[in-house]
Amino acid sequence: MRKSVLAAVFSSALATISGFQTFAAQAADLNIGLAASTTSMDPQFYVGGANSAMARNIFDGLVNQDEKQHISPALAVSWKVINDTTWEFALRPGVKFHDGSDFTAKDVIASIKRVALASKNSPSAYTPYVNDIADVTEVNPLTVRIVTKTPTPLLLNNLSRVAILPARLETVPSQTLNEGKDVIGTGPFKFVSWTPDDNVVLARNDQYWGGKSQWDKVTLRVFKNPSARVAAMRSGDVDLIESVPTADGRDLAKQTSLHLESVAGNRILYLHPDQDRDVSPFAKGPDGSNPLKKREVREAMSLAINRQAIVDRIMDGQGVPASQLVPKGYFGYTPSIAAPVYDPAKAKQLLAQAGYPDGFTLTFHASNDRYPNDSKIAQALGQMFSRVGIKTDVVTMPGSVYFSRASKRDFSLIMGGAAIETGEASGVLGPLLETFGPNGGQGNRGRYSSPEFDKTLAKARETLDDGQREKLLQQATEIAMKDEGTIPLLFLSYTWAMKTPYSYTGRSDGYTLPYFVHQK
Repeated sequence: MRKSVLAAVFSSALATISGFQTFAAQAADLNIGLAASTTSMDPQFYVGGANSAMARNIFDGLVNQDEKQHISPALAVSWKVINDTTWEFALRPGVKFHDGSDFTAKDVIASIKRVALASKNSPSAYTPYVNDIADVTEVNPLTVRIVTKTPTPLLLNNLSRVAILPARLETVPSQTLNEGKDVIGTGPFKFVSWTPDDNVVLARNDQYWGGKSQWDKVTLRVFKNPSARVAAMRSGDVDLIESVPTADGRDLAKQTSLHLESVAGNRILYLHPDQDRDVSPFAKGPDGSNPLKKREVREAMSLAINRQAIVDRIMDGQGVPASQLVPKGYFGYTPSIAAPVYDPAKAKQLLAQAGYPDGFTLTFHASNDRYPNDSKIAQALGQMFSRVGIKTDVVTMPGSVYFSRASKRDFSLIMGGAAIETGEASGVLGPLLETFGPNGGQGNRGRYSSPEFDKTLAKARETLDDGQREKLLQQATEIAMKDEGTIPLLFLSYTWAMKTPYSYTGRSDGYTLPYFVHQK
């Protein structure tokens, strides 16, 4: 009988241990629900939030950005300025790529050179982040020297955007990586598989220089439909989701099995009107010409927008009305620019002054699955424009179709989103407002162009003194906002929901990085 009791206790203990082992095995796998799909596994192809976030899981830069977008050491442990145009970086010793090869200065040189190749046919290329670099040379295997064409105070910010790949991939095209071949970095996770618009599977990199992740395997599943994403969270199919829909946030927060993390974000929603074509495909005055070319019309459209109502009624408070392209607290923010006051009467006056007392016809295009409530916001904007006399139809479509067409300039008025990727104003002023060309303005789909703005921004980029540089960035912002070069709408808040045992420190860039997800 004693043996039976002991056997039963032993059996129970084994079952308990087995249960713990099963739980541990499950806990080592992390399932995350994403709101947007990665469009390329090439980390140097397309500057987009979903792509940039995914790249951070697999690749490192010479420097990275922390959760507040401050620069932190990564593959470079330190750096020094030799003179106004020369920087020297001491590289982290003992780092290995996922294929087992050693990380050296040659990989840095090849990766920077590869950006030009990866930029071909890109909707928004990484070339602006390396255009200031004149030369990159190896001092020794663990030291690299970068010479810039002019003084480049934002070199570190720019380099935080450039992923480092093995030198042997310098001439490998994006298509190869998109086929799942040679997706090799030094990051905390190794690439396993990618099913476009469905999921990305990653495995832990046990050799990661920053220490091993808690997770053996990470599956990042795409739920473009917000309701489906929330349903997956409620059912327990995923451990964490990003981009919690505004309508579901309060309800999810009430559940004891879940909790939310929310932070003010760096992503702005904005409008880009077609500003350089005499005839535009979807904006027509009585004579068939393009009304959006006139600054007064663009100002009228801005005044027709009730930004606070959009934040309150559509975003459920998860946003901030925008007066410019960078939020308060960021380097280059201009305190003197206030958010436009909703004034439909003045909007009508401006339209009449511009020669459109009876308004004009407009078809407004936007995505319907890329940003929180993007379709609802677009519909609300269409109604607001119509109220002041701009007869507006609204067409929304999946981002996978929309953004490529917007880049081809198939539309007259678009709504886009841009994150301050570098953590300071020039990181968004340049892509969205600089005169479009091979060396700038790659995201300037409205083709705004101002020599005065370009000159001021260029001077800011060459000014090493922080105080002087910030004043120049503020001046550039004032020029573009006065011209209505783009129409700012609102800054998004970023919100994550997760199971109660899990924690995640929210990031102002909105990235969901499983390396920083922990289980208590």
